[in-house]
Amino acid sequence: MAKPYSSSHIGFVSSGFTEMRLAGAVKEQLVEMLVAEIERMVPMMESATLAATPDKKTLDDTNRTRLNYNRTRELMIERLSDLESVGSEAVQAGIEHLESFLRRTLNTAEMAASKDRVSTIKPRHLQSIAPPQTNESDEEAADEIEAEEDVLEGQVSGSALTPMVIRKLARSFAGMPITDAAIEELLLWYYEIVDETGHNIREHAQLGSNPAGFIDSLDKMKDLMMLGWIRRMLVRAGKDADERGYKRIDVEQLIHLEPFE
Repeated sequence: MAKPYSSSHIGFVSSGFTEMRLAGAVKEQLVEMLVAEIERMVPMMESATLAATPDKKTLDDTNRTRLNYNRTRELMIERLSDLESVGSEAVQAGIEHLESFLRRTLNTAEMAASKDRVSTIKPRHLQSIAPPQTNESDEEAADEIEAEEDVLEGQVSGSALTPMVIRKLARSFAGMPITDAAIEELLLWYYEIVDETGHNIREHAQLGSNPAGFIDSLDKMKDLMMLGWIRRMLVRAGKDADERGYKRIDVEQLIHLEPFE
């Protein structure tokens, strides 16, 4: 049987997330919680892996296509000047950085293509992208502001609520990406709420019932149309994902949320 994490190791890892000291009993509890989370997580990942590739023998992350580990490691080793090798943690950090760079590059090119009113990213859209800045946090902040402005501009012009819009809202308001499955779930939920709220408005208007209910339904519909509901759902889902140590929003963060809490 595999050994659980040691409490000292968990304490060391936790030091990257909090400046507070952890009591010994807290470290032990965190070990138990992480093992329990693995017990919950692995069967879900296993089912998803087999559903995607029935003959696969290795557990996979079906929610994300990662850069090749070995190829990234080899490319990093080639560029070392003083060190001799690259550790697995450095490779993982490098992949995270490269995927973040790729995401920002494609997002910017995507917006350039949208302004050209084309649905294909072409070389000219990449050529218009400025070189990476040394201050990555400023660049990300500017990217998020531009994404938010693009989303709001699209809503004013009557554009449909699309997966691309949801992805940009997730980055802008939740501060993290969102999986395709979560986008699909959120869109289905959104349109169900819109339909239900529209039905309530028509019912109140026809039956002349309590005006408070009619006004409440109108307020909800206005909130839905202005994407306030979507933004709140993403913020709450992002907070839950962050508290669990996840780096992206998945369906799990949405299923327990109340629509108008």
